[in-house]
Amino acid sequence: MRIVTWNVNSLMARLPRVVSWLRLHEPDVLLLQETKCADASFPASEFSALGYRSAHHGEGRWNGVAVLSRVGLEGITPGLAIPSPDGRLEGRYLAADCGGLRVASVYVPNGRELGHPYFAYKLAFLEELRRLVTAHLAAGGRPMVLGGDFNIAPTDADVFDPAAFVGLTHVSPEERSALAALLGAGLQDLATLPGQEPAFTYWDYRQGFFRRGLGMRIDLLLGSAELAPLVRVVTVDRGERGGERPSDHAPLEVDVEFGPT
Repeated sequence: MRIVTWNVNSLMARLPRVVSWLRLHEPDVLLLQETKCADASFPASEFSALGYRSAHHGEGRWNGVAVLSRVGLEGITPGLAIPSPDGRLEGRYLAADCGGLRVASVYVPNGRELGHPYFAYKLAFLEELRRLVTAHLAAGGRPMVLGGDFNIAPTDADVFDPAAFVGLTHVSPEERSALAALLGAGLQDLATLPGQEPAFTYWDYRQGFFRRGLGMRIDLLLGSAELAPLVRVVTVDRGERGGERPSDHAPLEVDVEFGPT
């Protein structure tokens, strides 16, 4: 089974690229983040024409997550009960059963800056994720994959220059500790398994960051322990970061020897 996560940074702006990419790569499951569209405007028919069932959880101009699957789509669960500082329940989490797996598309809050109310929101969001994963695995649920833009670089090796990020979000001890707690609930960072080579997934639009190789690894695929020995390869499709009107993120893909049931 091939599972892909991709922050598209506005689905409608990127739709021709996403459709073309789906035709070429034919993943079994595609997890999208930052769709920036409301549920009513989500282009489900475009994906249905390619053989994908889809679910979307969005709010309009900001955020938005989706799951596309050609191996079944059941048990759809939108949203986390963690309000933002302005009291909204944002479109940042969508889970579903696909081909024998429990998958979730996750868009973790950016956090804005250390000490900001949205930084506390980010940590609360990650804690709620940890609670959900713990409960699911403790209940003997299906193997699980969380994919998405976590807005955290797990280690200093996951940013182009650690000195450039001192005092900023994405690399703080609090964020990394929260991510470590999520992994400690029973997940593994699939890109860091033996034999895999973690690579940057995000390059800022500014100042030619992509051309200069100044990236970060903030898009992650986290899988439950029983999937680890079944992973064959984890790759980043860097080509999708180039060309005309790209997202600032590239697709992150995992191929796992796990058949749909």
